[in-house]
Amino acid sequence: MTPAIARVRAALNRQPRVPLAVLPTPLVEAARFREALGGPSRCPRILIKRDDLTALGLGGNKARKLEYLVADARAAGATTLITTGAVQSNHARMTAAAACMAGMRCTLVLTATEDTPAMAGNLLLDSLYGASIRLVPSIDPMFAVGHDEAVVAEVVEEERAAGRTPYVIPVGGSSGVGVFGYVSGTAELVEQLASAGETPTRLYYASGSRGTQAGLTLGARLCAAGYEVYGVAVSAGEPEKIERAKRIANEAADRLGLPFPRAEALKIDYARGLPAEHVDAVARIVAEDVEVWAAGVELVMEELAAGEPLPGRIHLCGGGSRLPEIRAALGAE
Repeated sequence: MTPAIARVRAALNRQPRVPLAVLPTPLVEAARFREALGGPSRCPRILIKRDDLTALGLGGNKARKLEYLVADARAAGATTLITTGAVQSNHARMTAAAACMAGMRCTLVLTATEDTPAMAGNLLLDSLYGASIRLVPSIDPMFAVGHDEAVVAEVVEEERAAGRTPYVIPVGGSSGVGVFGYVSGTAELVEQLASAGETPTRLYYASGSRGTQAGLTLGARLCAAGYEVYGVAVSAGEPEKIERAKRIANEAADRLGLPFPRAEALKIDYARGLPAEHVDAVARIVAEDVEVWAAGVELVMEELAAGEPLPGRIHLCGGGSRLPEIRAALGAE
């Protein structure tokens, strides 16, 4: 375990969590998919992180977020989970399953394009898991998107009036707490890649409500992952969702005690030789970055000459050219 991952795991261990998923999920090579795309001469190797196999409520990536969201709800004394989504939402289905496992009530506010959608698929499973379902008419004939905020507010008031304590989970589990799930998932992935001797350059994921994006991006930075993160949008609302991703990533970093602004401020103070709080701790933290930077110097001309971007971990050292360790390394060469 690298020092970076050790710090992340220690921070995550301080957060409440309810085990709901079967972890770690497998990392497998999609060899036949690669062949279908033209084989080795046209397509790079493709590895797939099988987060569809988390098992909770028939599986899916939301299980990672729900482990922390359900724990946060319990810590707040909540008795009812409330969330939103489309009528066939995987997130809604898994929230209903999580509530079942945690012994909590669950109300799903689901948007549908039909007045009476077929009781099939995830909607059927929602019912089997014991969730109460409120349907909201769609405002778009093609997509299950509607004005669900007012209905959620009604459900919250009804729960309180009945003497229960509601906990509202944002669509997709995309909140600062939900982000923990994919910070943890990143630590798991980075360790699996290291054990397998794999060094992928890019990580692709489906980008919807942006909670997964926030967790994968934050996790990649905190765990010093060697790949760049690329999202493929699966829904509209880009400008607002970009801001949401930034907001909840920073919220998660703050709650973990690993905020970006504070880390950068400490690094700048340390580089200038000014008194900084916990100087020894800062020196230990930057030591790994300096080691990565020094190794990167040997590769930089070859990388740039080939037109390739620098490895992701080298970018983590950006802004650190005045660190004492880097100056010392330069002087020693």
